[in-house]
Amino acid sequence: MQEADEWFRRGFELDLEGYFLDALASYDRALEIKPDYHEVWFVRGMALENLELLFMAIASYDRALEIKPDLHSAWYNRGMALGNLERYEEAIASFDRALEIKPDLHSAWYNRGVVLGKLERYEEAIASFDRALEIKPDLHSAWYNRGVALRNLERYEEAIASFDRALEIKPDDHKVWYNRGVALGNLERYEEAIASYDRALEIKPDYHEVWYNRGVRLWNLERYEEAIASYDRALEIKPDYHSAWYNRGVAW
Repeated sequence: MQEADEWFRRGFELDLEGYFLDALASYDRALEIKPDYHEVWFVRGMALENLELLFMAIASYDRALEIKPDLHSAWYNRGMALGNLERYEEAIASFDRALEIKPDLHSAWYNRGVVLGKLERYEEAIASFDRALEIKPDLHSAWYNRGVALRNLERYEEAIASFDRALEIKPDDHKVWYNRGVALGNLERYEEAIASYDRALEIKPDYHEVWYNRGVRLWNLERYEEAIASYDRALEIKPDYHSAWYNRGVAW
């Protein structure tokens, strides 16, 4: 069994150095010697994920869980792999198993919320983000995705408050400034929306969606020349942006 440990250690070192295929070969040698070595099945799954071999990674996590069903990290990683395969219902079930074992695993609550959002189950997603934030209040991505879910439910004021919390933690997140601008625009607070878009563009000047939506809100304010200039910037970045061409024509 000591030889299996040696192959495990060798594989893990190779894994850390980014030699995933070599690491897999070492893990397989360890498993030939000790087939019920759940730690090896688990890290083997991680190496396969790093190689984007997700089906094989899930199979490896499954082997780890056959041997050690309470290995929360395997349930979590399995959920991540299933989510990346767009097998969202199965991903949620896997995150739920991880959370039965480790209820304070904020990353599982967060990623569970992300998957629920992809299924348009926004109320459940918000509840999941809230659980993540109870455990880790400075998780800016949870505040951001919570805001997106609230915006999708047309709860715009709450969405803006959630985006603001995200920006307190990470002020240079252009996506948050952009989505904050969208929510402000939905409330017809156009000047504030434009200011939010401008902040996004300070961080990411080639964000064509922001230039486009900025143009829309300038048009709402009857600032047509500025709207056209904004659409032009969007079209410099994405010349086949049909909505921008159309709206530019309307504003002309």
